[in-house]
Amino acid sequence: MTGWQKKPATALLILADGTRLEGFGLGAEGHAAGEVCFNTAMTGYQEILTDPSYAGQIITFTFPHIGNVGANDEDIETVNMAALSGVRGVILKADITNPSNWRAAEKLDAWLKKRNIVGIAGIDTRALTARIRENGMPNGVVAHSPDGYFHEPSIMAELKAFPGLEGLDLAKEVTTAQTYHWNQTSWQWGRGYGEEENPRFHIVAIDYGAKRNILRCLADQGAKVTVLPATATAQDVLDHNPDGIFLSNGPGDPAATGKYAVPTIRKLMETGKPMFGICLGHQLLGLALGGTTSKMHQGHHGANHPVKDLTTGKVEITSMNHGFAVDKASLPSGVTETHVSLFDGSNAGLKVEGKPIFSVQYHPEASPGPKDSHYLFTRFLNHVREQKGLDKQPEFVKP
Repeated sequence: MTGWQKKPATALLILADGTRLEGFGLGAEGHAAGEVCFNTAMTGYQEILTDPSYAGQIITFTFPHIGNVGANDEDIETVNMAALSGVRGVILKADITNPSNWRAAEKLDAWLKKRNIVGIAGIDTRALTARIRENGMPNGVVAHSPDGYFHEPSIMAELKAFPGLEGLDLAKEVTTAQTYHWNQTSWQWGRGYGEEENPRFHIVAIDYGAKRNILRCLADQGAKVTVLPATATAQDVLDHNPDGIFLSNGPGDPAATGKYAVPTIRKLMETGKPMFGICLGHQLLGLALGGTTSKMHQGHHGANHPVKDLTTGKVEITSMNHGFAVDKASLPSGVTETHVSLFDGSNAGLKVEGKPIFSVQYHPEASPGPKDSHYLFTRFLNHVREQKGLDKQPEFVKP
């Protein structure tokens, strides 16, 4: 007996300022560079890890127990399976335990390996989160080597080559490659996912990194959804004769994506058709209306963000995932701020006066929740119903 010996590190986290943290590897072997952010959600880690909006980022989970409910094929948010995952890496406090949930099909570690996501555990995630809150989201690289050997020149070369998210168009990396139709509806206990078999409306969604649950929420409203690539032109959209147009969430710098998306959105606004945008779609709409966007200090990532709907006075708890925001002071006349973050006062929604066009910065479709903001899908389809001469549906339904 030689006494206690420290277990050798099998993973590294290196930040752009030279900070070096050692831990234990999980998921795929190798290394990946990205912007390091943190997410405060206590549930839904699989949905977070498959959200295309996280492309180019390494996620630090503030909740210490990640992986304890395993993984399955139902809780995946990305539609473009060829892209596998938006996230580049994951940082955890504790090692992944064996799953304890009746829906689990496999251990999270095995699932991460299949999706080529590099991970590190054993990190003081609270200290790292405090650092990000104080200094902003740094570029970093996470590396996993089971034998504990790291070729640091190649690791540092990847970190140095990562350009950061400003000026980066990532929508083209995560968007669908071809047009498709969607009719799957939301998951229900004892039934699973359903199908909208008799749609009354037709919505065309432009996919900048769309999440499945957004499309389900549209189908829940009685809509058939036709999904087009991010580079679709206005004519591509109008050729499908939609009743309404949806602008999806997505990753990267909205100003970069806007180089091709904004002219399309401006032409579509001229048609008078109802339009609804979420997250990146909200930012692109803001740009198309003449506003500006800017990089946030620490971003908003979590499932517990309070937002006030200024049109109703209601406060809702929302899911957020964005590192850029619309500059509220840049919104021109005729455009009204409709929602505001109660954390920092940043813009969280807008509408065009006199037109059926609006958007929100957060995720009303949040899966697994919260569901406070589902009324926005009813609000969108009510614009469609109004144009078709149909009765509107109540936005808020008592449980």
